[in-house]
Amino acid sequence: MFGRKNKDAGAPAPAAAPEPVEVTGHRADGPFDVTERPVGSADEYVDLGSLLIRMRPDIEIQLPTEEDVVTAVLVTAEGSAVELRPFAGARSGGTWDGVREELRQQVEERQGTYQEIEGPFGTELLAQFPATAPDGSAAVQPARFIGIEGPRWVVRATILGAAGLESTNEGVFMEVLRDLRVRRGDEPRILRESLPLTLPPDAQRIEE
Repeated sequence: MFGRKNKDAGAPAPAAAPEPVEVTGHRADGPFDVTERPVGSADEYVDLGSLLIRMRPDIEIQLPTEEDVVTAVLVTAEGSAVELRPFAGARSGGTWDGVREELRQQVEERQGTYQEIEGPFGTELLAQFPATAPDGSAAVQPARFIGIEGPRWVVRATILGAAGLESTNEGVFMEVLRDLRVRRGDEPRILRESLPLTLPPDAQRIEE
């Protein structure tokens, strides 16, 4: 696993030429595609390839890897975390509906419970999984699954810990999501293919 400390926030992000374009609906306040809201060199963003994340003093970024390939982005804060996974979406939208159906099946297979509600970005899933507390007693592990659809991309955000207990449009993780920039690129991709995530040059390896 690799980590990114917030003290390293000064790494330059690539300059972008396009002018901001109007975005409506659930993404009116972000997150945006880089073609919709350019990121300038003065902005404190960490460039992870398909995701650019605005750094802030109250978060830390970790990059889980498998065989040195970054598989997701984990942003931790206040004892909770949000896992971010970007992938290719349909031009007409609706990709999140199919992903959400699979998530419902996975929750049931793990003998968990869920409810679908309308959240700030559309329909989301609030789930609880059976778990064991440190003292051996029965407990629950909450997870809030959010799907954000942009131009031919989807970001699946999974909020874990106490912050995943309820749907809200407030808090550090919602601010992180609103500040996101997504670089989908023009390459042809299979529907729901993972978008590539890359390590920044100054990433620090965390021994597990």
